[in-house]
This record gives sequence, C-alpha cells and structure tokens, in this order.
Amino acid sequence: MIICPILFEMKKMLFKTVLVAAFLLFAGTVHAAPQECTTLDPTNMESSQQVTDKNVLGETLQLCCSSPKTGFYRNGFCQTGVQDVGTHIVCAEVTDAFLEFTKSRGNDLSTPRPAYNFPGLKEGDRWCLCASRWVEALEAGLAPKVDLNATHEKMRGYVELEVLKKYSVDE
Repeated sequence: MIICPILFEMKKMLFKTVLVAAFLLFAGTVHAAPQECTTLDPTNMESSQQVTDKNVLGETLQLCCSSPKTGFYRNGFCQTGVQDVGTHIVCAEVTDAFLEFTKSRGNDLSTPRPAYNFPGLKEGDRWCLCASRWVEALEAGLAPKVDLNATHEKMRGYVELEVLKKYSVDE
C-alpha cells in the first residue's frame, strides 16, 4: 500500500518542523549572559501577558525569573501545557549541589551554551525545573529551595504541599 509510506514521511516532516520551531523558540529567547534574577508583578503586565494559572498556594502564579528568562515558554513563568513533556513547574533557587546532581543525570544546566544563547546557571539563579527532577533531587537529599508563589499548582500532584513548604525560599 502506498498510504503508509506517505503517512510515515509526513510524520517525519512534522517532527522535523517541531524540532526546528522548538530550537528557534529556545535560542531566540534565552539571555546571552548571566544576570541577577529579576521578578515582576504579573498584575502590572500587558493584558496579553496576564497570567491566570494558579500556584501551589491557590493564588495567581507569580513570575519565577525574567533574567535569565525561564519557563518552558521562556516567559519567566513556570507554566505548563501539552507541549511541555518535562513539566517545568517548580520555581527553584538552584544550588551548586543541585547543578552537579542534575548534570550527573544528563541535564547540564551550569555550562553556558552560546550556540543556544543559554548563559548557564549558577548558584542562586531561579529556574523552572522539571517536577520529576525536583522530586528525584528531593529523594537524593539535594532538592533546592522553591518559590511557592511561582511554583505551578500541578506540583501538588507530585508532592504534598507540606513538603514543598519545608523547602520554601521564605523559610
């Protein structure tokens, strides 16, 4: 049958298009040099950027960090959607220990990647982490502190709120 090879080729073309689009999105929106993390009040943003997502406390999700710009959508918020396979919903203040841990697991967040316009993270930077990586770090005793106001409510499906509160940057 000729339909199967045509569908296979169409799937390959779609996959390549998605990869290129993801690369362009990532490469074009990450800052080139590490800077001090800045946060903004989401109620002060333009209406097209208003955030309606909730945080783990049931309130409006706050900005995690705009420099370096974080989040799956590179808008500074730990929002998620169907495209976010890694579920980048934990606003964490990374530590050197955590950066070494995640590097040992194959996700090097500390090394700058100029080709991707990625500055690399250093201790104290805030970044939207994958929920499963934060839980893995928790189990290893290396979980970084989290900003509860900027951590998406879906994180409560991974760990209890009381556990997250123990790791709050405000504690």
